[in-house]
Formats: sequence, C-alpha cells, structure tokens
Amino acid sequence: MDDERSRALQEALFCESVLAKSGENVLSETLRGAPVTAWSHYPAGDIFDPDTGAQWYYHCHVPPADETEHGHFHCFVRPDGPKGPVHHLIAVGVDPFGRLHRLFTVNQWVVGDTWLDAEATIALLPRFDVHFSRPSYLVNRWLTAVVRHFQPEIETLIRERDAVLAGHIAPQGVTVREDRQLEVTSSLPASLR
Repeated sequence: MDDERSRALQEALFCESVLAKSGENVLSETLRGAPVTAWSHYPAGDIFDPDTGAQWYYHCHVPPADETEHGHFHCFVRPDGPKGPVHHLIAVGVDPFGRLHRLFTVNQWVVGDTWLDAEATIALLPRFDVHFSRPSYLVNRWLTAVVRHFQPEIETLIRERDAVLAGHIAPQGVTVREDRQLEVTSSLPASLR
C-alpha cells in the first residue's frame, strides 16, 4: 500500500475512533437524530466545499439495497463552483452502524448529473476533498479519506460503469443513461478493516 493510501486509511480510522469515543459514528453524526425518510437528503441542502467543489449527501432507499446497507453517501464534484455542472464520482454505502459496506457507481438518471466519460470522471477524483464543519468535520474527513484510500478501486468501478453502459441495450426509445431498469452500474464490497 502506498503512503497516500496508508495515510487515508489511518485518517478514516482516526475519524471513526474519535466519533466512537462519544458513542457516535459517521451515520449517526450525519443524521443527528433526524427522522430518516427514504430519498431525503441528509443534511438538507447537501454539503458543498467552495474551495474544492466537492459535494455530497446521504440518503437511503426503501427497501434497502441489501440486508446490510442502511444507505449511502453520493459523492460529487462541481469543478466550476456551486452553479456549475455537477459530476457524480462514487456512492459509499454504509451499514446501520456507519461502517463502510460497499462502493458503487450509478446510471446517469439516478443522480441527474452532467455526464462525463470514465477518464474525465477519474480526473476529478482528487478534487473530492471536503474541509467543512457541517454536519461534522469528522464525517467530511472520513468520506474524503475513504475516496482517497479506495481511489484505484473507484477508478476501476468508473471504467466498469462505462463498459456496462456501452454493452447495455435499452428499450426502444430510451437512451441507455435514462434506462430506469439499469440503476447500479458497478459495485464492490469494501471495508476499512
């Protein structure tokens, strides 16, 4: 493991450790006792770092994606600022205890982003760096560290996303990126331990 990946792993584990000291985790710190409603964004209004263009929100589905996942963080970059185009990078699934569960990519219709092909999306990964106090500095640093630590795997998932889309046959009259029968385009189980 190279030094940058190792540092990112240590940062993610440190954030989890500090949160655990007060009985919290990245999920409880994100939700902050709010009632969880499927499809709602937490925190309301999303998180956007104006210095890097990094943006994220958390949400969950009913029914959940699987028997383990509570929900997921959608990670984006807006390279031209808050009014510019938004590009989805990766989704980070967690279990009900805020532990990392999986990483995955989605079809364009899922998040309605401005589409970029794999290599242009991959080039934005280093821009996902959130230094912001809301909802929690530790959650923001944890999410940044997860993306940094798993960057090689995320790059593979993004390339796989494009390969899946290239091979997918959508119903007549529907574009591949708008085909609601294709939601998750690539996925990988993930753990920090």
